Amino acid sequence: MAETPAFGVYVHWPFCSAKCPYCDFNSHVRSGVDQEAWADAFARDIAYQAERTGPQTVKSVFFGGGTPSLMEPRTVEAVLRAIDLHWGLPGEVEISLEANPTSVEAGKFAGFRAAGVNRVSLGVQALNDRDLRRLGRQHSAQEAREAFDVARRAFERVSFDLIYARPGQSADDWATELEQAIALAVDHLSLYQLTIEPGTRFWDVRANGGLKGLPDENLGAELYEITQEICDQNGMPSYEVSNHSRPGAESQHNLIYWRYGFYAGVGPGAHGRLPVDDTRVATETAMEPTEWLSTVERQGHGIVREENLDRAEQSVEALMMGMRLREGVPLTRLSEPPSVKALDALQSEGLLWRAGERIGATPRGKAVLNSLLYELVG
Repeated sequence: MAETPAFGVYVHWPFCSAKCPYCDFNSHVRSGVDQEAWADAFARDIAYQAERTGPQTVKSVFFGGGTPSLMEPRTVEAVLRAIDLHWGLPGEVEISLEANPTSVEAGKFAGFRAAGVNRVSLGVQALNDRDLRRLGRQHSAQEAREAFDVARRAFERVSFDLIYARPGQSADDWATELEQAIALAVDHLSLYQLTIEPGTRFWDVRANGGLKGLPDENLGAELYEITQEICDQNGMPSYEVSNHSRPGAESQHNLIYWRYGFYAGVGPGAHGRLPVDDTRVATETAMEPTEWLSTVERQGHGIVREENLDRAEQSVEALMMGMRLREGVPLTRLSEPPSVKALDALQSEGLLWRAGERIGATPRGKAVLNSLLYELVG
């Protein structure tokens, strides 16, 4: 019997107090926001999408951004009330919120907990002030540690993000910093290599001859290997390419994505995969915040594009997501699995493993995951 895909809700808060130079997310600097208007718009969008999907068991809610910790706790509470009204929120649901570790936002943690949030993800990014300044972060390393302590008292589960392969960072630097992070008694870490994306300030700086000292490909690979080795030794293996946790502390929301479940995308620029009748519907909302608000006001929801995905498209998406996981992906999840010839060839090259009806990327395969996926879906 096929497993029933899990269902989650992603809520995008698009505002930040400053734009980080490496960030290519849909985020906008705004000094003042009408929180009541946004809460009402979120609720209308949720009501519409719930009408489309019918009854669902919500396994997770994730407030992402932007900087969701700039929301007022009452706004978060209103959104969760709307989700509970239209889909229902079971007692064991994971409710995560991304937060910046500034002193102002850390002081709101008790309010978020009272609103229903039970997991917070802190955007720490670095544990020394020099690199925090280079990354355009507004907090200090000491503020990050203090915010982490406050978060541990307020929430059942706490994660934080770090960026490595930073300009001038050596292998020893990263190994020391990672050990420090794990020593904070964290149970989940998201560890990302710095990438320079088009449209970011870092992209422009590099194009004009700046941003010296970025690790080359060989050092980047070494930093990745160090990450896996240290996390494995400390009982926090990767369960996905960039995510590490102690057993049982995996992000349930992210697992919905990687296991190709269903999710509603609410807010500017949010994507969704909705179960509508017997179809998987890909949705996309208006990107710019003002446009999204006016779209919700005009039509009762923020969706501006949607597509019914056919069997082949679903297989490609499920494969691309599932191969990021250590557990791999069951072939039974794919209506059109890769050919036996392709699987045999990749396995013989040491890039792919097979166990019964499940396939996954080996450590070598994860290092060249994009190329591996191209061979599987090409």
